[in-house]
Amino acid sequence: MHRERVLPPLNSLAAFEAAARLASFAKAAGELHVTPAAVSRHIKILEEWLGRPLFDRRHRGVSLTPSGETYLRECGAALDRIAGATARQIEQGRRQVLRVNALATFTMRWLIPRLPSFQAANPAIEVRLSTSRDRIDSLRGDFDVVIRGGPDAVAGYDATEFLREHRVPVCSKALAKKLPLRKAADLRHHTLIHAAALPGVWAEWLEKAGVSGLTTKGSLTLDHFYLTLQAAVDGLGVAIGPVALVADDVAEGRLVKPFAEPLLQEWRYFAYVRRDRGDSTAALRFRDWLLDVARPRLSS
Repeated sequence: MHRERVLPPLNSLAAFEAAARLASFAKAAGELHVTPAAVSRHIKILEEWLGRPLFDRRHRGVSLTPSGETYLRECGAALDRIAGATARQIEQGRRQVLRVNALATFTMRWLIPRLPSFQAANPAIEVRLSTSRDRIDSLRGDFDVVIRGGPDAVAGYDATEFLREHRVPVCSKALAKKLPLRKAADLRHHTLIHAAALPGVWAEWLEKAGVSGLTTKGSLTLDHFYLTLQAAVDGLGVAIGPVALVADDVAEGRLVKPFAEPLLQEWRYFAYVRRDRGDSTAALRFRDWLLDVARPRLSS
């Protein structure tokens, strides 16, 4: 059953709390930007409303009565909670929402593992991340930053390159130990993992390696590129992996790169920032963060 909340006159309560905390009507008046007479009047109203005195009024100042001391402890704590809740609401109202759209494999294997560092450095920016392979000019939605390959000239966007990479075969350490890969021709003992979204990648690499038309033990085709990398981690075969996107897996021993070369054509990632968001602190901070975390690979 709902019980009606009984509250005192709030202006009078604010005057009481300030005067009690500062032990002075005059100082409370200065804090509240009113006259001492107004503070005195508000406190009198509150005392009449409560039916008991809150202050002992003396010639040289005022002091709290026992009832006033009890009331200050309870009301002061309540006002502190209200002030804290208000500050949090104001802070949340100032949070900037940053809408980012990126390629799925890049997002899963490169961006998400590094995103905590951006969030830690920019707690007032809320990143809303989605994935897509659609062209930028056909995207549905309002995005501040789009991450794609390039360079492409896209109307309404400024492009900044932040990451370069090559693509090489990768497989699990256990698979490489079981069926060693000392030369490209050794792939005949393995299953090659293909991505339906990137047909022809293995054919291109085999041709560059001088074993075009090689017959392999098997073939596995998956619809998404990131699935081919996961299949390689799980030991299902050998996939073509972007060096930058498998760097963490290689460093932590989940994948190995059996061949240092040949390297497929360099792939370049760009951050496309909407031109009408060029003065957006959030978008520019995100672009600059991408440059900072990818700088070693951009310069290599």
